[in-house]
Amino acid sequence: MNFVAAARTGRPSEGRAERLARWSEGYQPQPGVPDEFMGSDGRARGAWPRFLDRLGDLDEAEIAARFASAERHIRDTGISYRIYGDQREHAWPLGSLPLVIDGEEWERLSAGIIQRAGLMEAILGDVYGPSELVARGLLPAGLVAGSPEFMRPLHGIRPPGGRWLRLYAADIGRGPDGRWRVLADRTQAPSGPGFALENRLVLGRAFPDLYADLHVERLAAFFQAFRDGLIAGARRSDPRICLLTSGPFSSTYVEQAALARYLGLLLVEGDDLVMQDGVLHVRTVSGLKRADVLWRRIDSDFVDPLELNPTSRLGVPGMIEALRNGSLVVGNMPGSGILESGALAAYLPGIARHLLGSELELGGPKTWWCGDPDSLAHVRDHLDGLALRPVATPRKGMARDAIMGPQTIGAERDRVLAALGDRPFDYVAQESSPLSTTPGWDRTEDGLRLVPRPFALRVFAAATPDGWRVMPGGFCRISERPDVEPVEMRAGIKSADVWILSDRPVEPVSLLQPGGPRVRRIAGHLPSRAADNLFWFGRYVERAEAVIRLTIAHLGHVGDAVVADVAGDTKAPTALRIRALLDKWHAVSAPDLSTAALAREALSSRALYGSALSHSLAARNNATSLRERLSGEAWRVLTDLRELLDLDEGQNGSAAQEMAEAQLLGLAERALSHIAALSGLAGENMNRTVGWHFVDLGRRIERAINTCTFAVTFAGDAASAEDLAVMLSLCDSHISYGARYLHGVALDPVRDMVLLDPYNPRSVAFQIEAITRHLADLPALRVDGIPEPHRRHALQLASAFSTGEPAAFDGAALARFENALESLADAIAGRYFPNGPHALRPEKLVGLA
Repeated sequence: MNFVAAARTGRPSEGRAERLARWSEGYQPQPGVPDEFMGSDGRARGAWPRFLDRLGDLDEAEIAARFASAERHIRDTGISYRIYGDQREHAWPLGSLPLVIDGEEWERLSAGIIQRAGLMEAILGDVYGPSELVARGLLPAGLVAGSPEFMRPLHGIRPPGGRWLRLYAADIGRGPDGRWRVLADRTQAPSGPGFALENRLVLGRAFPDLYADLHVERLAAFFQAFRDGLIAGARRSDPRICLLTSGPFSSTYVEQAALARYLGLLLVEGDDLVMQDGVLHVRTVSGLKRADVLWRRIDSDFVDPLELNPTSRLGVPGMIEALRNGSLVVGNMPGSGILESGALAAYLPGIARHLLGSELELGGPKTWWCGDPDSLAHVRDHLDGLALRPVATPRKGMARDAIMGPQTIGAERDRVLAALGDRPFDYVAQESSPLSTTPGWDRTEDGLRLVPRPFALRVFAAATPDGWRVMPGGFCRISERPDVEPVEMRAGIKSADVWILSDRPVEPVSLLQPGGPRVRRIAGHLPSRAADNLFWFGRYVERAEAVIRLTIAHLGHVGDAVVADVAGDTKAPTALRIRALLDKWHAVSAPDLSTAALAREALSSRALYGSALSHSLAARNNATSLRERLSGEAWRVLTDLRELLDLDEGQNGSAAQEMAEAQLLGLAERALSHIAALSGLAGENMNRTVGWHFVDLGRRIERAINTCTFAVTFAGDAASAEDLAVMLSLCDSHISYGARYLHGVALDPVRDMVLLDPYNPRSVAFQIEAITRHLADLPALRVDGIPEPHRRHALQLASAFSTGEPAAFDGAALARFENALESLADAIAGRYFPNGPHALRPEKLVGLA
C-alpha cells in the first residue's frame, strides 16, 4: 500500500478523538494469534495506547508529509538492499509505523537474550574445545561432526580476545501463550544492526517530536559499547579494526557501509587483505598495515581458502593461522554458524540446565531433530501438525529459513515422507504456529485504519568489556499481507523501526564522547581498492562533464552566444568535428543523426558506453563501493544526476524522443550544475586526506587528457574562428579570454589559455601542476630521494607545459602529450592500486540473513 497516497485521503475536519477512534475501529487480531496492540480480551495493551495517543495529535495529512520526507531521504541518500541473487538495488522499504514496546517488558526480554547469548558462547567453547556436551549425551555427535558449519581447523583454537561471539542476535516473536520466544539464533555473522540504525535515523528525523516526547531509548550507547568490546579484545592499545565484506553485490552491503562509517571502521574486502609473517595486513597506498580486529560479514568457510573452502574468492589465505597465533581478533569467530542449526533447539533446554544450572528464560517452539529415531517416529505420526525445515543453511535453491508448513506438507506428503526416509538427519520439525502480529496501516473509503500484520523481530546483544549488552531496539520485518511470513527482505515485506518507550526522559548519547582519545592529525590509511575506486570516480565524473560540454557546443551555444554555423548547419566544419568526436567517444550511434537525436543519445543513451548517462552510472557504481567514504549529499547529487539524464526512466519514451533542442540544452545545463555541485562537495567537504587526493587526481588527469583531445580537434593549425570559440567553451574560458583579449579569438592566445596558462583552472598546465602536488603529498615507498616512476612522468610533463610556447603545441605534439598523460594514469595505477592475479574478482553474490 502507498501509505502517503492513502493518508492524504483522511478527513481534514476530523477531530483528534474521532481520528483515534477510526484508526482502531474494527481492529481484530486473528484467533489464537498474539498481537502487540490488542489483547485477547479486546483491550489495548502494552505501549501502543501511549504511542497512538501522541500520534493522534497529527492529522493524516501531516503524517503523510512527514513520511514522504522520510521516503525522499531514503531515495536521496541511497539507502537500499539487494534480494539474494538479484544485482539490482531496491529502495529500503521503511514501514510507516514503528514496533512499540514498553520499557519494563523490554528489560525482561533483554535478560533472556543475555542469558541465551552467554549460553551460545559456552556451547561454542565446548564444541571447539573439550566436547563434554557430546560425551555426556547432551548433544548428538552427528549434529556437530555432520554440520557443514563445523570448521574442523578451528578445533582446539582459543579465540583471541577470549570470545567466540562478539555479536549475537535472536529472531523472536510471541508464542500462542503471548510470551516472547526465540524463532532462530543468529551467530554466524548477524545482519540487521545497520538497518536498525538507518531506520532510527530516518524515522527519528521525520518524527523528532514524537521521538522525544515518548522517551524512546537511544541506540548510540549500544554501538559505543560494541565498538569498545572490539577494541578491548585486541593486543595493541590503538588497534586497527576492519569490517570484512564480500563486496558491493552483497545483499547487505549498504548496511555494512553504514556501520563502517558510523563506527569509524575500515571497510575491506578479501582483496584488501594479505597475511605476512603470521599477521593479517591491509593493502594500503602506504604499503601493508597491520589489522588487529576483523568484524566478519562473510560466511565462515569463505574466510580462508587455504584451510577451509578452497573455492573461496572472498577471504584471505592463511587467516586461520592468525587465529592460532593470537594476532587477530575475529568477530564472530569462524565456525560459530554451527549454532544456527535448527536442530540445536531440541537440545538447548537440557544444555542450559547443565551449563547454566537454570531453565531458559526465552524458549522456542517445541522441536524434534529427525536424526533421532524416537523423534523421527513422533514426526511421522504427527506430520500434519508440524512445520519442517532444513537442519543446516541450504547453499542453493532454498531460502535460509525455508519452512514447509502443514499445508505444504499435506500437498506433498509422499515426497516429504520419502525425504525423511532417505536422509532424516537433514530435517528438523517444529510445532507450527503463525507469527504474532503488530499494527500496520490499511486504506479504506473513510481513510486509514489499523490492521494486524505478521512480524519478526531481530534483537542484538553485543559482547562488551562489562558483559553482554542488548540493543534497545532491533531489526523488525513486517509483512504487508496477513498470509505471508516476513522471514527475509523481499517484495511485500517492510522494515520497521523499533521504539522502546521509557517512563522517564532519556539522556542523549552520542559516539562523540567527552574525554575520548588524545587529539591527533593523521590522514589515515587508505586501502588500495578504495583508492582505485576514488580515482575512477573522479575520472568518470569528468568524462560525463566533457560529453555534456561537447553536447552543449553541438547545440550551438558557446558562452552566452549562439554560433549559427554550429547550430544551424549540421554540415559546417565545426559541427562535423563535434559530431566526429562524439562518435569517436562512443557517445552516439552515428555522426549523421539529427541535432536533437544526437544530443539525446550523447546525454542519455544507456546502450552507448560513452554517453553522459553511462559515465554517470559508472561513477555511481564506483561510489557504491565507497558508501562509507561519501557523504549523503554527494550520493543525493549522484542520484539526481542519474534521474535527470535517464530520460527513458524519468518519463515515457515517446516524450523523451520528442524533446526539442531547447529542452535538451536546458537538461544539459542542469546536468553541468549537478557536476559542479559534486566538485564543490569534494572541494569543500572532503578532508584533505589520501582519499581526496585520488578523487582530484582522477579528475585532473581526465580533464588534462580531454583538453588535449579538444585542442587536437578544435585548436589545430587550421582552426577557424568557430573552432576556437568552441574550444574556449569546452574549457569554460570565454569570460577569461574576453577580459584579457579585446580583438576576438586567435590561435596562439587560445592555445596559451587552454593549454599553458597556469592561472586558468581549466588549462592543461593547471591540471599538471595540481597532479604534481597531489603526487608529492602521497606516500612514497622509496627513501633514497629518487622520485618514483609516476612522479618522474608528472615532473617531465610539468616541465614541458611550464616552458613551452603555444606555437609548438600542434596536433602531433598534443597527441604525444595525450599519450603521456594516459601513461601517467597507468603508472599511478601500477603504484597504488590492486594489481596482479588478485586484481580481478568474480561478482560476489553472497547474502546473509
